[in-house]
Amino acid sequence: MRDPRATGRDEALEVAERAREATRTRPSFAASLFLGLPDASLVLPFPEQDPADRAAAEPFLARLKEVLDLHVDADRVDREGEIPPAALAALHEIGAFRLKIPAAYGGLAFSQLNYNRAVALAGAHCASTAIWLSAHQSIGAPNPLALFGTEAQKRRWLPRLAGGELSAFALTEPEAGSDPARLSTRAEPTGDGGWLLNGEKLWCTNGPVADVLIVMARTPDRVEGGRTRTSISAFVVEKGMPGFSTAARCEFAGYRGIQNGVLRFKDVRLTPEHLLWGEGLGLKLALVTLNTGRLTLPATNAAVAAECARIASRWAGTREQWGAPIGEHEALAVQVAWIASHAFAMQSVCDYAGALADRGDTDLRLEAALAKLFCSETLLGVVERTMQVRGGRGYETVRSLKARGETPYPVERLWREARLNTIVEGTSEVLRLFLAREALDPHLTRAGAFAKAGAPFLARAAGFLRCAAYYPFWWARRLLPRLGVPASVPAPLRGAWRAVESGSRRLARRTLYAMLRFGPGLERRQALLGRWVDDGSDLLAMAATLSRAGALGDARSLVLAEHFCRHARARMRARRALTPTLDRAGLALARDLIRPSS
Repeated sequence: MRDPRATGRDEALEVAERAREATRTRPSFAASLFLGLPDASLVLPFPEQDPADRAAAEPFLARLKEVLDLHVDADRVDREGEIPPAALAALHEIGAFRLKIPAAYGGLAFSQLNYNRAVALAGAHCASTAIWLSAHQSIGAPNPLALFGTEAQKRRWLPRLAGGELSAFALTEPEAGSDPARLSTRAEPTGDGGWLLNGEKLWCTNGPVADVLIVMARTPDRVEGGRTRTSISAFVVEKGMPGFSTAARCEFAGYRGIQNGVLRFKDVRLTPEHLLWGEGLGLKLALVTLNTGRLTLPATNAAVAAECARIASRWAGTREQWGAPIGEHEALAVQVAWIASHAFAMQSVCDYAGALADRGDTDLRLEAALAKLFCSETLLGVVERTMQVRGGRGYETVRSLKARGETPYPVERLWREARLNTIVEGTSEVLRLFLAREALDPHLTRAGAFAKAGAPFLARAAGFLRCAAYYPFWWARRLLPRLGVPASVPAPLRGAWRAVESGSRRLARRTLYAMLRFGPGLERRQALLGRWVDDGSDLLAMAATLSRAGALGDARSLVLAEHFCRHARARMRARRALTPTLDRAGLALARDLIRPSS
């Protein structure tokens, strides 16, 4: 009898695999990094925002700052768990909830970079407010409707969303987080072209107050090629529909002003117009939506990191101990430098990915996922170090600091809020697996049946022969360094750029070696795959940071970029010290620890 765990894993992988956009038709710098031949033309020179586009957003950003300053007390929102109705009304009035909706339907049609600037401004002021905006526009109904809705659907819902109604995206369930095959919410056909929706959704941001939701549900499985295929579809659901209710509002360690809850559907009747894109296309819709939706988190993360850099540098320059500012003592000086250099890198990655989204001529999947992974993981290190620089004052709340007459830097709140970013919109672990699969795709395509467990012997042999004829030359190209450095890389950063190229070649060689060593079993070496992706994340961040520093050209930017690259290279060296043998030992120990005691 087959292990039921293997059956469940295979079903989950099959569902996810069929939802992938497997054909890469446009170039990707991140993809070239994983293949060992980074295409410098895709990152150099740095893709600057069009000045006219940037200027067009300035009046709105000024109004947004005014509204935030007048109506949003971030500490009060954190304490009381509510954003004042007056603040939400003011945000609606200036158009903050219609930034990404096309102009034809009443929206402001912001570019991705301008949208990032707006949400980052809100996030640096009050993270809960930023989530209200981003849950509605980044992954809520406007984006999927604009991308996949029929003209009738767009005319029905987009003007309402531009006019003040709120939206949400409902995917997660109590038993289905990163595993879409475990979705239990179902939409059963009624025989007249409609469906009856039944199920429960968990952790739906904006869900308790949303007027329009995109809901993922299982639809009847389909038989294709003699095999039963899981079908997941996306539906537009409206508040007030009979059978739709909010069961609870969730509370969290941070982001206490958001509206996040448990939603229940009991025989909710849907018409054909409520089906978005097509039956069975729901998971693909979700993945495509997330390609650009993921860019909001890097933007807010980078803004918070910049604020942390300001707090740390100001405090380190004014707080004196042992006869000198604490920032002049090496133990804390290295922390301040780490914070500032990594905040600079986060902004570089964020701006680079946003510019690619606006340009539209590259494959954004890897860059968007790497931006989210890098910025969310790096922000943890930034806020942790900022708290350490602030000492006891970092752990103290804003209200307590105010009561004592001290400057109320909100480090404690930023620290609590930063932790969520590695969990939402794809946990770091799931993103690493997604990125590893995308990075391996060219190799798996070439290897064919040779890389598939259980494939017929002759098919595997043919795949082996194809690889044997191709990869010796492939390997040789990734042993030899390229001559010269692109002219747009400033002289002080050329060594760091060479490190990007050598790190890319090393990563590609290690990937091929592991494929030969582990064969089809490589997919189970998740810790090893994760370390490859982390190397790719650091390499992408290095390249974007070097490019942006070169474009800015000032001495401070060059120093920040070079310092960040030194740390990134040190992390890559440290990862190479971890081995599959250690991973296997950890897996064995964990299995023993989670086994019920007798």
